[in-house]
Amino acid sequence: MKRKHAMHLILFAGLLVLTLGSFTNPYTAMFIWPDATKAMTSSAGSIHNDLYKKIKVFSAKHDIKPIDAKIDKIWKAIPGYNGLSVDIKASYKKMKQDGFDTEKIVYSEVPPNIHLNDLRPAPIYRGNPEKPMVSLLINVAWGNEYIPQILKMLNKYHIKATFFLDGSWTKKNADLAKMISEEGHDIGNHAYSHPDLNKRSKAETTEELKKTNDIIQATLDIKPKWFAPPSGSFNQQTVDTADQLGMKTILWTVDTVDWKNPSPVDMVRHVVTKVESGSMILMHPTKSAAAGLEDMIVGIKEKGYRFGTVSELMSEKRINR
Repeated sequence: MKRKHAMHLILFAGLLVLTLGSFTNPYTAMFIWPDATKAMTSSAGSIHNDLYKKIKVFSAKHDIKPIDAKIDKIWKAIPGYNGLSVDIKASYKKMKQDGFDTEKIVYSEVPPNIHLNDLRPAPIYRGNPEKPMVSLLINVAWGNEYIPQILKMLNKYHIKATFFLDGSWTKKNADLAKMISEEGHDIGNHAYSHPDLNKRSKAETTEELKKTNDIIQATLDIKPKWFAPPSGSFNQQTVDTADQLGMKTILWTVDTVDWKNPSPVDMVRHVVTKVESGSMILMHPTKSAAAGLEDMIVGIKEKGYRFGTVSELMSEKRINR
């Protein structure tokens, strides 16, 4: 009996060793699991690698180079415009669960190498021609009776314009100036007494511009960044003086010629026909401008352009139509 019992113990121990060995034997384990793990890892890696490659290929075809600011022979200073680059890492992160999807592409704006502030002082007649935005320039030295109507129409279409205020007008009409500013419109300098700056000395030009800046700052707590020469009359001395006072000189791309009191229909047709990306449209608070403003806004919008202030138009930030 003892011998038989011993035999059973030996057999049990042997079975136990074999059983434990099947779990701990590295060769057995490798035979059962690693190939499957490797296959799974390889498959997942291939899927992710393919996704990365697709995003990279898409990026190469859809990246848009930035445009440097420059001095043009005709249009003088033209602001730069940001480019677009596919953010491969961010795009991959958004797609890794469900696969490639152009709707999930993440873009980053790429700034140009040369900016408007890098250029020598020069007049600006337009924004960047690749930016589908236009700006309304409203020079104010008279026409008080039409300002509320113009503001009401701009507000109806949620449009912000840039009002260039004459210094002497601002001094006499602080309430109207505040009304314009409180509506969120850009405020620029239009000199003090509507002079012909092409015929003024540097000292006289400085006085005209500085005095207006001081009044606007005291009345509206705004320091103008933009200057519009009265009647569009200026010379390089004018541009340099404005630059020294921290302002860039703004002219226009399209003129409503509203001071000649054209019929609103003719004025709107003239403007809408000529307007294009980057256009700056010159206006005044006149009867023609007030009467034709809504049709002009609608016509420009129908061409696919957005409205922005001069500050927004000069910005390198991209916008979509």
